[in-house]
Amino acid sequence: MSSHSAPAYPSATDEVVSLCRDLLRIDTSNTGDTATAVGERAAAEYVAEKLAEVGVEAQLRESAPGRTSLVARIPGTDPSRGALLVHGHLDVVPADASEWSVHPFSGEIRDGYLWGRGAIDMKDFDAMVLAVVRDWQRRGVRPPRDLVLAFTADEEAGGEYGAHFLVDRHPELLEGCTEAIGEVGGFSFSVNDDLRFYLIETAEKGLEWLRLHARGRPGHGSMVHDDNAVTALAEAVARVGRHRFPVVVTPTVRAFLEEVSAALGIELDPDDPEAAIAKLGPIANIIGATIRNTANPTRLAAGYKDNVIPGRASATIDCRSLPGQSELFLAELREVVGPDIEIEYIHRQPALETGFDGALVDAMAAALRAEDPGARAVPYMLSGGTDAKAFHRLGIRCFGFAPLRLPADLNFSALFHGIDERVPVEGLQFGVRVLDRFLRQS
Repeated sequence: MSSHSAPAYPSATDEVVSLCRDLLRIDTSNTGDTATAVGERAAAEYVAEKLAEVGVEAQLRESAPGRTSLVARIPGTDPSRGALLVHGHLDVVPADASEWSVHPFSGEIRDGYLWGRGAIDMKDFDAMVLAVVRDWQRRGVRPPRDLVLAFTADEEAGGEYGAHFLVDRHPELLEGCTEAIGEVGGFSFSVNDDLRFYLIETAEKGLEWLRLHARGRPGHGSMVHDDNAVTALAEAVARVGRHRFPVVVTPTVRAFLEEVSAALGIELDPDDPEAAIAKLGPIANIIGATIRNTANPTRLAAGYKDNVIPGRASATIDCRSLPGQSELFLAELREVVGPDIEIEYIHRQPALETGFDGALVDAMAAALRAEDPGARAVPYMLSGGTDAKAFHRLGIRCFGFAPLRLPADLNFSALFHGIDERVPVEGLQFGVRVLDRFLRQS
């Protein structure tokens, strides 16, 4: 046999597809109820097995039965440098198969896409990281500095049983990490055939999950009743749902809007950024949610019998606040809700914002340009939240960088927590090539 024969293992760009399919077929639906069994342990064990096959030892840590996260460290050539944390979560939001074109846990390939719950949130990036690391280990490639890989549980419910558990209980596994990359950033927005913006997450909104409680006088459903908890709650929820908080343009959002407006030839009115945002097509929803605080009712609960007026009614409100706006936002929300409604805090995590500068940002931009000459990296704010909120507590500077080149007509933002979630196979392979280049230069 010739010594120059091809290696007996697939390339990273080939293997990423099978790795992602395998992960999509593990149902890791997270309802937010810790008593509900999820497949996070099975997914973590799968990742550990794939790392072990190439000689990388992983540490599994379980915060509650089945709520398993994994951390592994790959030594770099320069141990004096701070380590780079590369993190992705293994859980996904639930999916109703009856609403989908394919089964959400089938990992089906159709029309050039890999379909399944978690395809872009975020088992695609988990698979990219695994593919690059497995390829490096097989070929003896070492990163320039220590890489710490974290595959976490519970991100979709705030991370208490995942990233926050690691930070609180096992910070030694993250020792020396100074910077981090994770979701949601590095995806493309096509301006024209020759220019694509790649949105790098340098900020994300704060998370305030609240529960509203209204109290009234219990009674018989047939009686005239002027102290009904359900009525009081419904009125408060309607006020919250219809309220629009004032526009506040943060430095990250201003930088993004200025870049995009100039490229698209759109006039940007600082006092009315929504006019420009409305012309951004598929990403308008993401960007539009980053110019104001938001509060959306998501769940209602009241009563125990059809003919009994309950003494208590509750609603869950998903609130997201801009950097530096949390206290002002909560004070305004208090006025909207009214004085007779009790507010309970379920989760509260701060907004994050960092600058779009430094060697790590330069490495992201260079890796993107090397694979797409029409690439231009720009900062943006994520309207949601990520595990970066936990890792930031250790002084780690966090970015969203999970590179994907997307078709110009794909409504990317609608796929997050939506039906028919899917990732373009070519985009997945593009991400592997960019990630490989980036990690070599990071």
